[in-house]
Amino acid sequence: MTPIDDHPLRYALANELHARPFPAADTPCTVAFLAIKKPEAAVARDRSQDIAHLIDLLDRHGAQHPQPGATHYAGQIGRHWLKWEQHTEFVTYTAIVPNVSGRPFNPADFEVFPPDWLMASPGQRITSLLMRVVPRPEDAAVKVALADWFEPESLAVSRVLDASAICASDFRIDPAGHMRFALFVTEGTGTRRTGRIIQRLCEIETYKAMSMLGFARVKQLAPRIEELDAQLAKLMVEMTDDTTPPDALLPQLLATSTELETISARSSFRFGATGAYEALVNQRIDVLREERFEGGQSFADFMMRRYDPAIRTVKSTERRLQALSDRAIRAGELLRTRVDVERSAQNQALLESMDRRADLALRLQHTVEGLSVVAISYYAVSLVGYLLYPLTATGISKGTLTAAATIPVVAGVWFAVRRIRKRLG
Repeated sequence: MTPIDDHPLRYALANELHARPFPAADTPCTVAFLAIKKPEAAVARDRSQDIAHLIDLLDRHGAQHPQPGATHYAGQIGRHWLKWEQHTEFVTYTAIVPNVSGRPFNPADFEVFPPDWLMASPGQRITSLLMRVVPRPEDAAVKVALADWFEPESLAVSRVLDASAICASDFRIDPAGHMRFALFVTEGTGTRRTGRIIQRLCEIETYKAMSMLGFARVKQLAPRIEELDAQLAKLMVEMTDDTTPPDALLPQLLATSTELETISARSSFRFGATGAYEALVNQRIDVLREERFEGGQSFADFMMRRYDPAIRTVKSTERRLQALSDRAIRAGELLRTRVDVERSAQNQALLESMDRRADLALRLQHTVEGLSVVAISYYAVSLVGYLLYPLTATGISKGTLTAAATIPVVAGVWFAVRRIRKRLG
């Protein structure tokens, strides 16, 4: 067989598909989940700090370090299994601890992440949850447990993956600061399927929290967007008033357009990320293949009622910002058109004024030519008179000679001036 060179990234790309395996979870167990994000410039953060924080946790248990530049890690540390993932904006820690506490959702279960280690985090908590994974009892016992653990008004519960389990949450932060999830696993469900359900639930909560950052951004921008909308409408009205000069409107329009573009540029990533996270939330819910449990609302129902309106607000604001930017551009074009029209009118008036001045200059030139003919003729007649003075000896008077010479001299001068003007023209 003829050897062939492999692309240098072939194995790395192929292995990437298998680099983030689902956890395998025995029942019963407790899941502690944490997502950390920097409040500002999370995408451009120093990612080495994320790895350093992970290594600090691993060193406390004498666990093996991840590879340099790793974006994920999974392994046993102490009595629990840990999975770490580095994402574009955040990092997540998933710890699966065997068995469950006697007290459901005991805050002590989260101490798998030491308090001092949490305080040294390179970011802030965007979400955290405790998940209680237990064998599935009778439906009546499930209902009793759910009524005791969750807020009935916002409870979402459903059978998932062909009744492999029942999952539930009220998506509320409990007094300890964590979201609560319950997973009742049907007998015979494999550990890997249980692990997939656990990961999907953690992802739903994480991506939901991340997408809601866009809604927070919208609430922050809403008052200023209203003001800019009113300013732009006012400018459009003033542009229709012929008494308002364009020079007075241009600075205001430039300031409004610049601010709109600045807001759009600063918000474009957040709005785009919100759309991407929303798609992931819906995709993760779809793959659970939900079935209603005792007529309660499913995760999809909860998201439709509580989550989708917030996302629609984000998308509506994004469209509104784009529409305002387009309006500002059109207003600028209209103002430029008005300036061009006024400038054309000024140029037309200037040309008419130049025509009138040229006509006056032409008339003045004709007048000057006439006067010059008279002046030259006067001096020419005087000279001719001096030349003809000797004829007075024959009895012809000086006046007669001057009168006789005047007409031909004037005619000669006029003809000479005309020839000079034609030759110069």
